[in-house]
Amino acid sequence: MSTTITPPKTALEPRPTIAPSNPFGEFVQETAAMTRRLFIQLQRRPSTLLAGVIQPLMWLVLFGALFQNAPKGLFGDQVNYGQFLGAGVIVFTAFGGALNAGLPVMFDREFGFLNRLLVAPLVSRFSIVMASAIFITTLSLIQTAAIVATSAFLGAGLPNAIGLALVALIVLLLVVAVTALSLGLAFALPGHIELLAVIFVTNLPLLFASTALVPLSFMPKWLQVVATLNPLSYAIEPIRYLYLHPDWSFGSVIMQAPFGNVTLGGALLILVGLCAIALVAVQPLMKRRLA
Repeated sequence: MSTTITPPKTALEPRPTIAPSNPFGEFVQETAAMTRRLFIQLQRRPSTLLAGVIQPLMWLVLFGALFQNAPKGLFGDQVNYGQFLGAGVIVFTAFGGALNAGLPVMFDREFGFLNRLLVAPLVSRFSIVMASAIFITTLSLIQTAAIVATSAFLGAGLPNAIGLALVALIVLLLVVAVTALSLGLAFALPGHIELLAVIFVTNLPLLFASTALVPLSFMPKWLQVVATLNPLSYAIEPIRYLYLHPDWSFGSVIMQAPFGNVTLGGALLILVGLCAIALVAVQPLMKRRLA
């Protein structure tokens, strides 16, 4: 009885090849998967989106009706309060949604899900915060579209196509800046109670200390100074000007601040600078927390 002996494999035999890794592609895949998780949560609780859309529409309708008999000329020539209010509601809604961006991350921290993500073999842990930023930005743009459509239905009109694109850009810059700060707070604060306290303390004071509800000339001098230091005013006034002036340009004066005139281009530069400062400021904190 003969036995066959299998010769050992030599080093010359081909070995299975391993496909080279693509870090950017894997980062996109991780971000897409975690973003999809957030949208699945939204699908299971659609009341969050419905409330986020209905609330600003109620502001638009009720506040517009409350001040519809305001003296003529208070908000500008041939401008009703509904036209004046639309920009404020757009910006405040986007600001409020972005300010809440840190809450899902904070709840993931408290429930232990974030720890599971941190020990997972991720290419980059920044995909965790990137997913939250994409999710909040998408919701803010949906809310903005609903407000713009309702404002047009109520007679506020619409900017031209380039004006609408510029409105979307202004909202995007504001949302990215505030979302970055909110995510930074989610990693810096000990729990969701403290984060909610910051949100409640910040939300309404920034609204009333801006030009969202009344023009700058209607305020007392000290509040005019505060409003011109408020970043929300530099998002509200450009959108309002785009609505009311079809012949806009980047050199158009949109706000007469106590320290001088603010142009449309200058307001955009301020928003870009705010966005850059927020992103740079939270990076060291996030690197430490995600390490």
